Amino acid sequence: MNEEKKKRVVQNLNLVNRKASFEYAFIAKLIAGIQLTGTEVKSVRGGQVNMSEAYCIFEGDDLFLKNLHVSEFKTGGYLNHDPLRKRKLLLKKSEIKKVHQKLAEKGLTIIPIRIFISESGFIKVEIAIARGKKTFDKREDLKKRDTEREIRKAIKD
Repeated sequence: MNEEKKKRVVQNLNLVNRKASFEYAFIAKLIAGIQLTGTEVKSVRGGQVNMSEAYCIFEGDDLFLKNLHVSEFKTGGYLNHDPLRKRKLLLKKSEIKKVHQKLAEKGLTIIPIRIFISESGFIKVEIAIARGKKTFDKREDLKKRDTEREIRKAIKD
């Protein structure tokens, strides 16, 4: 694969969970690999992913991503995958221990923020340890966003 094509592929895929930044306050961020089947990889590269309801859980010593909806590949046939199956996240043991220790605090959760392709061509997931925002925090964010929008509008005029 030549360099130009590789760069184009890397820039094409950047799926962001917009709902996450509104619903949660991020405490720490990590980048993890994700274990996918062949048809899942093709669907993700095509951008057929919905991660608005996705979250991460621990099962034993492994971290899994649940409720990540990866649409079935059109020409997958009998090899197609289950769209909502749980997918294992690939992290180093030391990173898993750190995440597990932080998650011991009450009110914290792990959510995916974005899915992208790394420079080496692998599909990666950026996850965040987050705390749910209260309604007044959400209102503050909306106010801040509106004032910034008005300032930008005034500058353009």
